[in-house]
Amino acid sequence: MLLEAASQLGPRNSLRPDTYMTLFGLIVATGLRISEALGLRLGDVTGAGLVIRETKFRKSRLVPLHPTTRQALGTYLRARAKYAVNDDSVFLSEWHTGLCYPTVIATFLALVRCIGIHPGPGRPGPRIHDLRHTFAVRSLEQCKGNREAVARHTLALSTYLGHAHIADTYWYFQATPKLLADIAEQGEVLAERGRR
Repeated sequence: MLLEAASQLGPRNSLRPDTYMTLFGLIVATGLRISEALGLRLGDVTGAGLVIRETKFRKSRLVPLHPTTRQALGTYLRARAKYAVNDDSVFLSEWHTGLCYPTVIATFLALVRCIGIHPGPGRPGPRIHDLRHTFAVRSLEQCKGNREAVARHTLALSTYLGHAHIADTYWYFQATPKLLADIAEQGEVLAERGRR
């Protein structure tokens, strides 16, 4: 819904709808921080993935891309190339300069209100950072196996997200029906072993 709403942004025949659709889609697909996505330069898009330079903890990392994400980003970059600009920011504003954080936040809030998932001004609702949290939870939902496998997956996820400490990653996890069902299943397996 969010990406569909972004694709309807005006002005018509401008880069703006493609910019926001690709920006929000990239965050959903990779778990990037909004500051990392806005900091991307054309040279940071490589065959191996995205080079995230000197992030929150002054470390750089390489974020691999799923083929569908790479394809969507490539489509956007081809559309972006039609605009002769001197700014090498990946994501451009209507004035063909790098997007700024307050504008992105205002656009995000307008979109979530438009699609009916924000309760209105002065009341808490979805934040752009929630896209990153959702990425982390969905990643954990894909992890099957025992405690050791989950621990390895969480460590890899922590590195992928650019966290300085694995404990920072734990803050991203929340109970979902899928995770609770997996926990219940593992609990039943342990209980069954105890009965033997």
